[in-house]
Amino acid sequence: MNPGFALAAEEQMNPLLPAWPEVIIGLLCFFIVFGLLGKKLLPSIEKVLSERRDAIEGGMERAEAAQAEAQALLEQYRAELAEARHEAARITEHAREQGAALIAEMREEGQRQREAIVTAGHAQIDADKKQATAALRQDVGSLASQLASRIVGESLEDSARQSGVIDRFLAELEAKAAAAQGASK
Repeated sequence: MNPGFALAAEEQMNPLLPAWPEVIIGLLCFFIVFGLLGKKLLPSIEKVLSERRDAIEGGMERAEAAQAEAQALLEQYRAELAEARHEAARITEHAREQGAALIAEMREEGQRQREAIVTAGHAQIDADKKQATAALRQDVGSLASQLASRIVGESLEDSARQSGVIDRFLAELEAKAAAAQGASK
């Protein structure tokens, strides 16, 4: 055997060093497949990636918009809650004022009724006092005349004279009583 032939056979048989025609055909097929994939598959991949990017960015924008809307609603609810609290405080204060006014009005009405009752009571007492005084004067006068008739021994039936004597006697008694009260004060 020829040593050059063995060396050439070894070179052809080396799996790490492929034959040049195979390398060229492999590269040519690689570039054809790469070109076809680049022309057909790469645009659809770019399209899917673009749609994903838009969906993610749109989702983030929608999330930010939703968060801003939620924040605006929260502020609106807080403002409405503060308004409701203010209104409740105002209504409570108004009710307190009405209650105090009603209590004051009822006290005044009670005071007026009490004064009316006291005035009516004083008037009734004065009327009863006058009636009792008149009845007592008549009874005292009648008893005094009967007593005087017995003492004097003659009849004092003359009513005009009897009435004058009795009135003068009672007036003197009232004057003495008033003088005694004035002296004691």
